[in-house]
Amino acid sequence: MPSRSLPEDFQWGVATSAYQIEGAAFQGGRGPSIWDTFSHTPGKVVDGHTGDVACDHYHRLEEDLDLLVALGVNAYRFSVAWPRVMPDGRFPLNPKGLDFYDRMLDGLCARGIRSQLTLYHWDLPQSLHEARGWGHRDTLQHFTDYAQVIARRLGDRVDSIATINEPWVVATLGYERGIFAPGLTDRRLAMQVSHHLLMAHGLAVQALRALVPRVKLGIVLNLAPTYAARASAADRAKAQLEDGLLVRWYMDPLFRGCYPQDVLEHLGADAPSVKPEELKLIREPTDFLGVNYYTRNFVHAEDPNLKPPGKLGFTDMGWEVYPQGLTHLLLRLAHDYSPPPFYITENGAAFVDRLEGDSVHDLKRVHYLEQHIAAMNAARDQGVDVRGYFAWSFLDNFEWASGYLKRFGLVHVDFESQRRVLKDSALWYRNFIAAQQPWRPEAAGI
Repeated sequence: MPSRSLPEDFQWGVATSAYQIEGAAFQGGRGPSIWDTFSHTPGKVVDGHTGDVACDHYHRLEEDLDLLVALGVNAYRFSVAWPRVMPDGRFPLNPKGLDFYDRMLDGLCARGIRSQLTLYHWDLPQSLHEARGWGHRDTLQHFTDYAQVIARRLGDRVDSIATINEPWVVATLGYERGIFAPGLTDRRLAMQVSHHLLMAHGLAVQALRALVPRVKLGIVLNLAPTYAARASAADRAKAQLEDGLLVRWYMDPLFRGCYPQDVLEHLGADAPSVKPEELKLIREPTDFLGVNYYTRNFVHAEDPNLKPPGKLGFTDMGWEVYPQGLTHLLLRLAHDYSPPPFYITENGAAFVDRLEGDSVHDLKRVHYLEQHIAAMNAARDQGVDVRGYFAWSFLDNFEWASGYLKRFGLVHVDFESQRRVLKDSALWYRNFIAAQQPWRPEAAGI
C-alpha cells in the first residue's frame, strides 16, 4: 500500500554501475581501469571472472532502457566509466565514450525516466593508478577536470550528480585490505586516500555548481548502524570504534568539518595529513546524501566472526536481513548531522535464484524489498526527509570480487546468451510502484 507521507515526486528507481554491467571493456576507445587489471590478476576474483563482457549493456542499451520502462521506475541511477570518457584519466577525451552516454541520457529522457549520475564508482583509470592514483593529490585535479567534462556534455539532462560512490569501500577494501582493486594493503595510505576522496568530492561540487547550478549534487556513502553483541565495556568500545571508522569518519568531515578525535587517536601515525582549508573544502554544501544500506554491523570484541542472530535470515552474501537497522540509521543521521535530504541509493539482496522457463520465483528478495521499504517509510513517518529509493540492482551483474556467482538483480541475466528475464521481484516492484500513484477521484471516474 502507498505510504501516507510519500510526495508525488518521490523517486522509485533501480541502480547499476558502469564496470558491473557495461562490458565492451576494450571497445569504443575505452582505456583500462584498475578493475580491469585487478580482475585479470589470478586469484583476485572468484573463478577468474572479469567485467570484460558483464551484461553487455554497452551493446544492449536500447533493450535495457526498455526494460526500465517495463519495471515502471521513474528514475535510474548509473555511473559513468571515467576510462571510457578519458582513457588515461586525463585529456584528451574519447568522443565515442561520450556519445554512448549521450545516447543513454537521450533514451532515458525520451522514456520519461530521471537520470541519477554517479561520477566515480571505483573504476579509476589504470594510468592514474600507475601515477599513485588516489594517493596522489594530482588525481584530485584530474577528477575535477573529468567532472567538468561530464557537466558540460551531459549536465543538461541529468537530475542529480553524485561525486563518489562509497569512499569507505575504495579506501578500506581497495587500499587497506586488498580485497578490491587496486589490491593494496597499506593502512596509512588507505586513510590518506579516504581524505583525498573527500577532497575530490568537495572540488567536484564546487566545479559542478558553477557549471550546472540546477542539478542536485551530493555524495553516496555505504552506512550501517553498529551494535555491540554484549553489554560488556569491551564490546561497546569495539562498536564505538567500528562506527567511527565506517560512519563518523565520513559524516563528521562532510557535515561538521572535522574528523572524529577517537578515530584519529586509534590511527596514530596512520592518520592522514589534513590541512584546515581542506576540511572547509570537504564541507562544501550539497543538495542530498545518498545512503547505501544492506545490513547492520554486529561486533564482538573477542570473536570478530561471530554471526548476529539472523531472525529474518541471511542473504547469499552471508549478510543478516535486518531492515530495522535502516530506520535506526536514518533517524540517527538526521538527529546527529541535520544533513540535506536523503536518497536510499542502494538497497537489495543476493539470493540463489533458479530460472524456471521464463520465471524466477525469488520470494526472499520480494520480502527483503518489502521490509526495507517499510523501514524507510517508518523513518519518513518520524520526520526524516527521504526523497527516493533505488533497488540494487537493476540487472544481475559482475559482483566485484564475487564475480558472477552472486545475483542481486531484479532482472535475471544469462551471462552466456545475455537473455534477460524479469524476476518475480521485478514484477512485484513494478506493481508496488504503480500503487504509489496518488488516488484522485477523477481518475476513478467520480
